[in-house]
Amino acid sequence: MFKALFFDIDGTLVSFTTHSVPESTRQAIHKARLRGIKVFICTGRPLQFINNLQGVEYDGMVCATGALCLDSEGNTIFQRSIAKEDVKRPLTFLPTNPIPFLAIAKEHVYGFNTQQDVVSNVMTTLNVQLPTLLPIEGAANDDILQLIGFFSTDEETHIMNTILPHSVAARWHPSFSDVISQGVGKDSGIDNIIRHYGIDISETIGIGDGGNDIPMLCHAALGIAMGNASDKVKAHADYITTHVDDNGILHALQHFHII
Repeated sequence: MFKALFFDIDGTLVSFTTHSVPESTRQAIHKARLRGIKVFICTGRPLQFINNLQGVEYDGMVCATGALCLDSEGNTIFQRSIAKEDVKRPLTFLPTNPIPFLAIAKEHVYGFNTQQDVVSNVMTTLNVQLPTLLPIEGAANDDILQLIGFFSTDEETHIMNTILPHSVAARWHPSFSDVISQGVGKDSGIDNIIRHYGIDISETIGIGDGGNDIPMLCHAALGIAMGNASDKVKAHADYITTHVDDNGILHALQHFHII
């Protein structure tokens, strides 16, 4: 019997077209919770960027790609910061390699060179406004949970190996990569949540559509990919449901008799 559902946000709960949660998804989640099944958000978004879950009921959250896990009251279950060396090293790299860069702590967001089109285009895609950004130099004195580097896939290997060697990249968009501490991911986020709630991994379902969802799909007892996921993501899923805009969550939960 399944006791916990883990949902990605963008492209899974929330449509990229409407920037909202389909009503069928909200109702399906409500019905699942009425049956005693716990619902958890499992997203790459940092807490400051989660603005689109209106009407969605949930029991906890994995955010910042697993670097921060919260219960339903917003209390911290787990938190892991990026190694200080990997926060400080970009501060010397960026002045001569002016890529846009964000450093995100639990309460603050630090930014560098964010006035570029690539940043505004991504924020438009996510329907998010950047919060007030502090100078990137301040990140060295804070506990940074996640870095967001607007570097290409071709640049990623070099940057991760030479600038951020104690961290890992979790890319789900061609324009940027989320960077978190080694050992952190949506899979470890699931483990921290279920340990807190006394749920076994055999009782979990993970549902997602992006590259950073692959660890979740592989780790949960049942991995479900959205119909709008890439072929690479679908290859790691146990089941493929319909598109987010075609009642994908409803169809998946009905197919497995969750509701």
